[in-house]
Amino acid sequence: MSVLSEQEIQRREALQKLRELGINPYPANEYPVTHTAAEILANFDDQKPEKFAQVSLAGRVMSKRIMGKAAFADLKDSTGKIQVYFNRDEICPSEDKTLYNEVIKKLTDIGDFIGVKGHVFRTQMGEISIYVNEFTFLSKALRPLPIVKVDADGNVHDAFNDPEQRYRQRYVDLVVNPHVKEIFLKRTRIIQSMREYFNSFGYLEVETPILQPIPGGAAARPFVTHHNALDIPLYLRIANELYLKRLIVGGFEGVYEFAKNFRNEGMDRTHNPEFTGMEIYVAYKDYHWMMRFTENLLEHVAKSVNNGNTQVQVGDKSVDFKAPYPRVRMYDAIKQYTGFDISGMDEEQLRGVCIQLGIEVTPEMGKGKLIDALFGEKCEHHFVQPTFIIDYPVEMSPLCKKHRDNPELTERFELIINGKEIANAYSELNDPIDQRERFEEQFKLSQRGDDEAMFIDHDFLRALEFGMPPTAGLGIGIDRLTMMLTNQASIQEVIFFPQMKPEQITAAPKDENWTEIGVPEAWIPLAKEAFGNISTLRSLKPTQVHQQLNGLRKKKKLDIPALQLAEVEAWYK
Repeated sequence: MSVLSEQEIQRREALQKLRELGINPYPANEYPVTHTAAEILANFDDQKPEKFAQVSLAGRVMSKRIMGKAAFADLKDSTGKIQVYFNRDEICPSEDKTLYNEVIKKLTDIGDFIGVKGHVFRTQMGEISIYVNEFTFLSKALRPLPIVKVDADGNVHDAFNDPEQRYRQRYVDLVVNPHVKEIFLKRTRIIQSMREYFNSFGYLEVETPILQPIPGGAAARPFVTHHNALDIPLYLRIANELYLKRLIVGGFEGVYEFAKNFRNEGMDRTHNPEFTGMEIYVAYKDYHWMMRFTENLLEHVAKSVNNGNTQVQVGDKSVDFKAPYPRVRMYDAIKQYTGFDISGMDEEQLRGVCIQLGIEVTPEMGKGKLIDALFGEKCEHHFVQPTFIIDYPVEMSPLCKKHRDNPELTERFELIINGKEIANAYSELNDPIDQRERFEEQFKLSQRGDDEAMFIDHDFLRALEFGMPPTAGLGIGIDRLTMMLTNQASIQEVIFFPQMKPEQITAAPKDENWTEIGVPEAWIPLAKEAFGNISTLRSLKPTQVHQQLNGLRKKKKLDIPALQLAEVEAWYK
């Protein structure tokens, strides 16, 4: 267990004092809230103050300023911050001033949740505020929040901006960095606007299994677990495609799902092992219809989250989601950006082209993966504005219908924006015999060592044998789309709780560790209390450590000589 800091000790002492005063710091009963901060700030009228003659708010204390018999605080709820004003004699009309003198002044800390009731007024400084006549403690915070300061010139000091800390402690990130909350509000609006668009066509939102006996619908390495009662392996879903197409077989004409998918692969700025994908399947359509549907969908989404505008900033580029989008054949793109016409090439010829272009290849890579590597490394980054890359080779698309004009290709497109794949779509393969042959080719690749090759799903083949109508399918990566519409360079910024390495908890150092760096024996308990460990101490400037330790000595009234700055500086050598 880590050593408590001085502030954490003080807050626990305050917690105990609240209880001794008969105040429950964690009450169970409902606290009635009648208004929000944003509602009051947007609608208060000095000419009609009676509209807010009695309000009740709850939120987190973000700052506190004591001025003798009066105090101000900033209270933050889910909509924003508003100033609240405490007057000692209003809060404590009787002779007993404990609620103000002790609870508000001394025992209420930044980060605590409180409830206030009172009326709204405008201060002499012109700030809309709540004049509090009733105060309730709702939750005591035992850890201090990072205090982010903004000076008169708009410069931010002591920002909570270390990525690892922010992602591990997203709850703190959301409190102290208001722009982060806006990213996730936009993410929700993206999903809501897509859902509204699909529902306007009468398509049905459904749910499909996350635990699957066979992972299918994509070429990816799955996570595997074991079901004890059935004594069988189960896989976390890598895609929901094959289950949604079973529902098309069952008679639904349009189904969609926002699905959590899991792929046991690498992590980087655009990949997280757990991610959100949307897939939709519509009967009696093809990939040409789906391209029109997709570009109109994304124009609608961009407008919904961007105040009616289709242009968004993505890094240093401006991307326009307004439909229509260009259509570029994959082979044409490869020829344009590499100079090689790969149509008709066999696997060894493709391998030679990749080697010639400096693309790393491995023996288990088949024709499909070689073409994928070729396009990904040499072509993809050129497509900044939304572009449909169409007509993929059959080896890259084991679930896709062969092209009506060229059996070596498939009726498939990927939507590329800012050099990244955002959507993938097919004229879905509904020929069960062709589908079986494609699965068998994938099985051969798995025998060569390709751990992303698809399994043979015999039940899905059986479903196709009952007949599936011509169908168009589309998958969109919600995380990547959100990255673009919120101008974020890392997928971790748009996932509340991204996957991370286990946190390394450093054990509290022993007394001899402190002695080794030169801390006198009498000061070791204070150093432990103030900083917990040596690395935390050394992360601060010697002047800060010198000031904190001498301040703690004075507070505790210890009979030991004050530390000299030169002594503390020696601990850093």
